[in-house]
Amino acid sequence: MNTAMEMNSSPERLPMNSDTDRIDPPEAPVSPLSIPSAEQWYALYVQVNHEKEVAKRLEQKALSSFLPLLETWSKRRDRRKKVQLPMFPGYVFVNVLLDSSANLTIVKTPGALSLLHNCDGPLSIPAYQIENLKTLVMSDRPLELHCYLQEGDLVRVVRGPLAGCTGILKRTDPKRGRLVVGVDIIKQAVSVELDLEDIETVK
Repeated sequence: MNTAMEMNSSPERLPMNSDTDRIDPPEAPVSPLSIPSAEQWYALYVQVNHEKEVAKRLEQKALSSFLPLLETWSKRRDRRKKVQLPMFPGYVFVNVLLDSSANLTIVKTPGALSLLHNCDGPLSIPAYQIENLKTLVMSDRPLELHCYLQEGDLVRVVRGPLAGCTGILKRTDPKRGRLVVGVDIIKQAVSVELDLEDIETVK
């Protein structure tokens, strides 16, 4: 996306163990966190298949979290039914005024591993990217996972249930296209079909 954040280094992901889906938790940071002045969104890296459990436990700790879900058909052979799975496996988003105490509370949650970070500390996510995801999830429109895009026409939806969303336009025909909404620091994206007359270019 054209609005991708500049970072000193790429977010660190921890290696998967070969015999299980657990990931060894990171060592506690040595230097104190730089405390922001307001609540911000962060990407919490969690054990795969534990996303819903982690989100529930964060809420029990009075920590605001967001786990976007994608409706899909189950892969069970005996019966087919629609299920809701994490949109971005291995991630739960958390909104917090981050200090050393809050950071410890988050990473001590069973199933949680670490906040995505670089050498300077945890990386915050622009609020509009989370709001984009919330709008898409609440729209009840069919969503599809999409490859993460950094280049293309940056557009804003001005009409309809997706009004206010900002993303990159991928044209499918002269009248319709797909709005690709991404989260920069995890390099993941989702898309939704829309009419080209409902968007305007962001200058």
